[in-house]
Amino acid sequence: MANLQLTVEQINALQTTEVVHNEAVKERFIYLYNTLWKEGGEAAYERESRYFDIILGENEALRTRVKPFSVFTSFIDLAVCGLSVEPGVRALAYLIGRNSVIGKGQDGKNIYEGRCVLTISGYGELVLRARSGQIKHADNPVLVYQEDSFSFTDNDGRKSVHYTCSLPHTSGHVVAAFMKITRNDDSIDYAVMFEEDWLRLADFSANQNKKWDNESRTYVKVPNALYTSGVNSGIDTGFLVAKVIKHAFKTYPKVRIGRGTELQSQQEPPQPDEPDFYGVAGQPAPAMPPQPETFGPAPEQSAGVTIQPPVDDGAF
Repeated sequence: MANLQLTVEQINALQTTEVVHNEAVKERFIYLYNTLWKEGGEAAYERESRYFDIILGENEALRTRVKPFSVFTSFIDLAVCGLSVEPGVRALAYLIGRNSVIGKGQDGKNIYEGRCVLTISGYGELVLRARSGQIKHADNPVLVYQEDSFSFTDNDGRKSVHYTCSLPHTSGHVVAAFMKITRNDDSIDYAVMFEEDWLRLADFSANQNKKWDNESRTYVKVPNALYTSGVNSGIDTGFLVAKVIKHAFKTYPKVRIGRGTELQSQQEPPQPDEPDFYGVAGQPAPAMPPQPETFGPAPEQSAGVTIQPPVDDGAF
């Protein structure tokens, strides 16, 4: 890799649309991609820089309100993850804008900074876990509607699901969701969530987000909007898919992601001992708080994800 170094200040002096085309950024991306994935760095750079141009060009808020350094970390994190922000029905990863508190003013009020965050979707997480050898295959999560026939059993750790889809789904009411996982030893596991599970999570979210209302002199509890933004005020189906994947892998080891990246299913800060992938003088952007909002969708993965395990292992 050419000895091209950048500081945080130099990156922030660029326009957001210039970051991925900076020669030092290009060199860093290609070098890191080839180091981690053995080959394909130049092709990946050309592909992902083009997608960044499209996304930033179409989203004025993301283009004008975020710090260029956060665009840099998001772009480099793509090389770390080996994924893509290619738009599509089932995006593997996407970019969101996020306001992050960076301090307090003299008046005691929070000072915010706009940041670009790479978020790995549930489908992207399945790819990462299969690629890391944690699983052999995972079907895409299945949503069970009120009209369907569904039962779940767990006998001494042997889980089984009996499901029959009954169309049309006139109610639009989702009552359960499940995902079938094939482990590396070919044993089968199921992750299952019921409506009572996400209602409990919605109640927890409401308690976490409660605000004092001076007029009523009481706390007003408002859960994350995605719990009620679906059909007939039900849970958003994309949000539910992420919750099912989180539930499925809560006991699995963490997968490698960059420090400025988040898994949609986890929504938690990455570990502080992540290696320095960025190679700049200064600290990389810290992890963002939860509740992202997607800006764009990636390749079709409607049949699930199968990858042979490796031989070795406040949004705007």
